[in-house]
Amino acid sequence: MMADAEEEEAAPGQEKQQQVSSSSGEPQEPPDPQPAASRPEDPEERPSEGGGARCPGLGVPVEVNVNVGHFRTRKFFVLRPGTLNQAIKDVQALVNEEVDGSVHSIWLMAEVDHWNNEKERLVMITENSLLIFRYDFIVLKCDQIQRIQLNHVDRISYGVFSFPKSSLLKREGEGLRVFWDRLREPSFISRWNPFATDFPFITFTHHPVRDVTDTLTALCDIHSFGDQLKDAAQKGHASRPVPGKANGVLVLNQPIHIEAYVGSMSFLGNQNKLGYSMARGNLGF
Repeated sequence: MMADAEEEEAAPGQEKQQQVSSSSGEPQEPPDPQPAASRPEDPEERPSEGGGARCPGLGVPVEVNVNVGHFRTRKFFVLRPGTLNQAIKDVQALVNEEVDGSVHSIWLMAEVDHWNNEKERLVMITENSLLIFRYDFIVLKCDQIQRIQLNHVDRISYGVFSFPKSSLLKREGEGLRVFWDRLREPSFISRWNPFATDFPFITFTHHPVRDVTDTLTALCDIHSFGDQLKDAAQKGHASRPVPGKANGVLVLNQPIHIEAYVGSMSFLGNQNKLGYSMARGNLGF
């Protein structure tokens, strides 16, 4: 655990291929010259029943065989045979090796935004970056990438979720929050804007399918993810120090505070898992 970070300088520019911000963390749409939904059917690219793709960092095939008893979780499209393997292949293809370096690990997470909304995410730790993918498991296509440079990560916080005393919201379980600019506070407008993306931190919690198989339990483990992220960020600070910034990562155990008060939309959305790709009767979204 290292000392607190000082004010950081602007992040270096990014390659044109990705067109995503580096240290600011603002997400943008990835290039997609040939969307997954319109690609010609190639037996080697279609999701296979047996899986076979390996998840970097875990070293085991990601094979999701759901027992019929898991009636609450089998509606998630990520559990369909071969879907997760195809998603991992797709996001790996979007890595810019010149900017991000080699891939270390891939994780299945749920992001919790500043209005307490859950959103399904694939998260990748590379040699130089933390990449967050908004992936559509229905059409097998990445819709958005957010890149955070590891040498800008200055804090990682674990803890249970907390809300203001006057808030009507509640959230069980624990989360992990990654900070990359501790000296920058979100503006008042951003705090009250449900669509704001200029926050200097991102919050994760366990994906709902984590208990389906042992492989998914490992893939959704926020503690193992945090440990790997800390080690990768420490190496990033050592190899690419930011001028004028105290290099290092501080790990804290404290409540994950969400400053939201009346969130009827988040309550309804989270109860119905609207942030996940799921089968909903005759519809899937």
